[in-house]
Amino acid sequence: MVKRSCPSCGPEPGGEEKKGRGNPISVQLFPPELVEHIISFLPVRDVVALGQTCHYFHEVCDAEGVWRRICRRLSPRLREQGSGVRPWKRAAILNYTKGLYFQAFGGRRRCLSKSVAPLLAHGYRRFLPTKDHVFILDYVGTLFFLKNALVSSTLGQIQWKRACRYVVLCRGAKDFASDPRCDTVYRKYLYVLATREQPGVVGTTGSRACDCVEVYLQSSGQRVFKMTFHHSMSFKQIVLVGQETQRALLLLTEEGKIYSLVVNETQLDQPRSYTVQLALRKVSRCLPHLRVAGMASNQSSTLYITDQGGVYFEVHTPGVYRDLFGTLQAFDPLDQQMPLALSLPAKVLFCALGYNHLGLVDEFGRLFMQGNNRYGQLGTGDRMDRGEPTQVHYLQRPIALWCGLNHSLVLSQGSDFSKELLGCGCGAGGRLPGWPKGSASFVKLHVKVPLCACSLCSTRECLYMLSSHDIEHHPTYRDLPASRVVGTPEPSLGAGASQDPGGAAQACEEYLNQIHSCPTLQDRMEKMKEIVGWMPLMAAQKDFFWEALDLLQRTAAGVGSGPPTPES
Repeated sequence: MVKRSCPSCGPEPGGEEKKGRGNPISVQLFPPELVEHIISFLPVRDVVALGQTCHYFHEVCDAEGVWRRICRRLSPRLREQGSGVRPWKRAAILNYTKGLYFQAFGGRRRCLSKSVAPLLAHGYRRFLPTKDHVFILDYVGTLFFLKNALVSSTLGQIQWKRACRYVVLCRGAKDFASDPRCDTVYRKYLYVLATREQPGVVGTTGSRACDCVEVYLQSSGQRVFKMTFHHSMSFKQIVLVGQETQRALLLLTEEGKIYSLVVNETQLDQPRSYTVQLALRKVSRCLPHLRVAGMASNQSSTLYITDQGGVYFEVHTPGVYRDLFGTLQAFDPLDQQMPLALSLPAKVLFCALGYNHLGLVDEFGRLFMQGNNRYGQLGTGDRMDRGEPTQVHYLQRPIALWCGLNHSLVLSQGSDFSKELLGCGCGAGGRLPGWPKGSASFVKLHVKVPLCACSLCSTRECLYMLSSHDIEHHPTYRDLPASRVVGTPEPSLGAGASQDPGGAAQACEEYLNQIHSCPTLQDRMEKMKEIVGWMPLMAAQKDFFWEALDLLQRTAAGVGSGPPTPES
């Protein structure tokens, strides 16, 4: 072992009294290249921990030479170093933390598993499960086709066990999309937005890079259709909306404009060619000053987020419009592309769009939910529909948000950087692990979340979580000004002012009446757990109450009670 000491500090005090050990040798006397070479053999976790011990090791462990060697050891086939300020460190951490995890809802095995990791993948940027397989896009534009091993469940249904092998579907991909419905059985085709080199016109030399949309069969990965755009148009995102016979492709340009075209999906597998019309969407035509930064869609509605954090809606069916806004007063069936602005107090960073409800996260990390709440999928503690964005006060600074058919999921991070998965809404079919009866408030699910999880998705059969850490993606949340913090008591406006805002005391009295009406202790315990789920408490507080109630219930039943104490 080599003992590190600073040469300027002289020998260690008392070192002369230690016989047989000699003078300590400073690590700083070694050539930096040798120290970097030795450190590069450590695991990534140990390199990060060693860099936090002192200033010297922080500089050595943060050197690009160390991360270049680590990156080549992790991904020998990676020829490009990526991009960014620290390309080698970013590439090494991306490949060290990449992973696709899943937990099947059916069957006896209810634990988190990991799919096969493509060696050629440069981190994981996006993923999408389809009817039979999973598609993953990495940070250099390579789209991977993860083929699943199908097994029969105990209920006789066919579900996939794990992604057992992979192939490269295409390269140069920017984005991809499929049928926006939550049920993967409808995802027959995969639409890939990519860049391809097109040969020049006759009489000229060279080629031009043009964007195109390629359509693949999800079952086999075979390309069945391709449309190429003019080289002057550059897109960055694609989403789908509408039925199969009138499938609308929405394309977002680099300048923030929305273009659309309509495709009949039922005729894509027929060997013929035809021309489709690319037109400017009404949100960009009527509001030319807006610069759209991102899109989200389902079968009957589309949501746009501008670069200034504004939110605009397109709703195409009256039923979804009523669920989202509570009325049909402004719905025009003859003008379904008219954008509707949502009123929000701050800039919106990202969103999630379900069938008839949605979630928004603003720049202060606050979560707002809106829409149908029949199953408690808004997490507000009740089952009342919301026609406008309503804040969920006990959830702050989520990492990812996902809205399904009748439930919602939130990925959050604790103060110790540990991740946990919260869910609310319908729990049928195991979609809320640990809560088969569902919950009207966000509760902690029985899922072991990977340390670097960054996005999630849920289908009828499985829960997916994508793990990939990008060092250039820093937290973007701001601190809420003190004058706008919710929860501080406000001064009363007079003697007749209400002393029970929101009817909390009346609700608690009603809860007690429900508990008293239960005939047995077991029923009272179950009713109390249900009431805790309804109350607008923080996730940690709910976990505490539920654990305490379980402990009391087991003690009352004589399980693990132990010897009696004098106090008992």
